[in-house]
Amino acid sequence: MNTETLSLSSAQEFVTNIFYRAGITVNGPRASDIKVHNTKFYNRVLAQGSLGLGESYMEGWWDCEDLSQFFFLLLRARLDEAVNPATLALQSLKSKVLTLGRNDPYKIGQFHYDIGDDLYRVMLDKRMIYTCGYWRDALSLDEAQENKLQLICDKLYLEPGMRVLDIGCGWGGFLKYAAENYGIKGVGVTVSKEQASEAKKNCRGFDIDIRLEDYRETVGQFDRIVSIGMFEHVGKKNYLTFFKKAAECLTDDGIFLLHTIGNSEVSGAGTDPWIEKYIFPNSMIPSISHVATAIEGLFVMEDWHNFGPDYDKTLLSWFENFEHGWSKLQDKFDKTFYRKWKYYLLSCAGTFRARRTQLWQIVLTKHGLVNGYTSFR
Repeated sequence: MNTETLSLSSAQEFVTNIFYRAGITVNGPRASDIKVHNTKFYNRVLAQGSLGLGESYMEGWWDCEDLSQFFFLLLRARLDEAVNPATLALQSLKSKVLTLGRNDPYKIGQFHYDIGDDLYRVMLDKRMIYTCGYWRDALSLDEAQENKLQLICDKLYLEPGMRVLDIGCGWGGFLKYAAENYGIKGVGVTVSKEQASEAKKNCRGFDIDIRLEDYRETVGQFDRIVSIGMFEHVGKKNYLTFFKKAAECLTDDGIFLLHTIGNSEVSGAGTDPWIEKYIFPNSMIPSISHVATAIEGLFVMEDWHNFGPDYDKTLLSWFENFEHGWSKLQDKFDKTFYRKWKYYLLSCAGTFRARRTQLWQIVLTKHGLVNGYTSFR
């Protein structure tokens, strides 16, 4: 069926029936149902898939009281695979092409992280940690993020005086926490000018060197290496380069912890087209086989921990902060940005709730620890 040429009534019937298969009623009464304001929505979704779904939301063509649950239902029923597979195949091909070469490493910094620290101060926890929290025994976002930082320190077996490299250090939150609590010396690298500037202020008074630097340019030897939420920007064709650089910088008895979103379903699948265009250009979520292939001959895998459902809670907390703090941001960002950011946070929450994406912490050593490795949970 050529969905791009369907009449309005046929397109509406087609889309309505697809959503109904997931328990979503168009113009229905439940919070997870959608309300369509512009009838062009139906053909646009059929022609453009997830890109059309997201753009039409940004433009106010439809609304949903509970976006995260809408996406949970949609993705749990795998309806994304039922609409316009040709678009999905094209996006997958585009992703492979984009990750063939050395992408501009500073593009993502300028596009996403440099849009203003004021946004992230409103949205994030007090330490400005822009990655999944660890919600075991946590009652707030601040507690979940502190739990996560402590979990990483435990997994790294940190000791005073150790030299630690943070690849993709953000605003310096992890290095500052590790310096405060373990007395480490740190180097943090980021491709975001805004993050680098703020991280230097944040880590002032500690033996921490913050650099505006691509990880491929980093030199030195480190007892411990962490990369927390940066690997998603590396790209499949650069995975081996990434792990070779980590191995080069890690001491023979060192430990490397990789914290990354993961795709457990399809190796080589491209990033969602809407996310690629509006949130994280040139990004790619790695699969298990991507990581496994790239670390062969370089590292021993000591531990692989998945706590993906915790990202659902983290994203909901970020949205709650964003929503409550919008009055502080609306002079700088317009209504379209508000809808874009809401769609980003809540669609991602639904994705993790549906278990379509994961959150992994992977502990690696170069030769395997002689007495074995005991993990923490």
